[in-house]
Amino acid sequence: MTGGPTTAPAPEAPKAARADRRRHDREILALAVPAFGALVAEPLFLLGDSAIVGHLGTAQLAGLGVAGAALTTLTGVFVFLAYATTAAVARRIGAGDRRAAVQQGIDGIWLALLLAVPVALLALALAPQLARLLGASATAAPYAVTYLRISTLGIPAMLMVLAATGVLRGLQDTRTPLLVAVGGFAANLCLNLTLVYGAGLGVAGSAWGTVLAQNAMAAVYLAVVVRGARREGAVLRPDAAGIRACARAGGPLMIRTLSLRAVLLLATAVAARLGDRELAAHQIAMALWSFLAYALDAIAIAGQATIGRYLGAGDRAGARAQARRMVEWGLAAGVLLGVLVVAARPLYVPLFSADPGVKSQLAAVLLLVALTQPASGPVFVLDGVLTGAGDGGYLAWAMLGTLAAFAPAALAALHLGWGLAGLWWALNLFILVRCAFLVARLRTGRWLVTGAVRA
Repeated sequence: MTGGPTTAPAPEAPKAARADRRRHDREILALAVPAFGALVAEPLFLLGDSAIVGHLGTAQLAGLGVAGAALTTLTGVFVFLAYATTAAVARRIGAGDRRAAVQQGIDGIWLALLLAVPVALLALALAPQLARLLGASATAAPYAVTYLRISTLGIPAMLMVLAATGVLRGLQDTRTPLLVAVGGFAANLCLNLTLVYGAGLGVAGSAWGTVLAQNAMAAVYLAVVVRGARREGAVLRPDAAGIRACARAGGPLMIRTLSLRAVLLLATAVAARLGDRELAAHQIAMALWSFLAYALDAIAIAGQATIGRYLGAGDRAGARAQARRMVEWGLAAGVLLGVLVVAARPLYVPLFSADPGVKSQLAAVLLLVALTQPASGPVFVLDGVLTGAGDGGYLAWAMLGTLAAFAPAALAALHLGWGLAGLWWALNLFILVRCAFLVARLRTGRWLVTGAVRA
């Protein structure tokens, strides 16, 4: 007899690893599930508008597609108001300085208002030119111009919503944006149905309904932020130095977003030159694609908030483990969404158009949308991780490289007769190239920069 134990104790490392995964899962779920509702507000607005306007006619839906692309580009380039604000505020929270976190968020809201006024005036003045630039046909252009001009009244509200949402996410609060988004979507749907059909305003009614809903959402967000600022003792008046700092932090992310919008605009322009039916089908597919992208981005929002907090607290190991777990979540979500896109086609396709030509074009495109979802999951998650880390410079260069790969493929689809399916193959290439750039950066670890402010 040796006198030793007959059985070895269970190793602690696997138990600790499982506990860490569960902790990361709880953090991701607590932020991502409510964030999903807030993130899908914009695509839900477009999906609702598309479903309502689609039954007015193919030209009306095509016009909405052009106006929607122009409007989301004009406002979407400023998404850094949400993303950079989330990361910066979360770093301050990680460092334990809540007052400075709220103050930084207020500076972001003032920046949003300053940017919104010239953008709205530009869109109002150049609406016909924007419609022509995006290739709207003679029948679709009047509807595009009408929708776009009315929608300029909602641009200040849209940008302030972006900034205020970033403040709350950075404070680790995604539930308030969820409540506002649900209320905004419900109001938008009711107003659109009432104004488009009840009041007989057609496309103009759809635009007015969305503008009213957007301004109501902005009012609620501002009330929440102002109340929080007073509680923490933050100053509400504009601070020039703080606004400039927000602008500098958002610069690289704006380049990244401009490159992304260039991809989406080029896709719309190519679809418009293929024909009204192709453009209408592309509008439906793009609205669905955006909805799926925002669903995946819910995990990315959790990444922006938690990665910023970990790095602000100086916890590189926690940030790395959180990023790895979120990639796993993104891959699983992408596979699930791809299956749902194919399986649910008979349920949602009839909602958008009764035109057999549009349905025929859409059938092939939806298969391509589904095919790319497993890669889209990690793409959107890693974009959130690097944004949360403040790695905007790399994101800008990576997106410029992705645009350089996409543009020739999209133009080839137009000039070589590949049709709408060829355009969506080019969009799939865009996702794969972007995925390669982001995975490469994750592996280097150069994004793991700690501190209350990224140096």
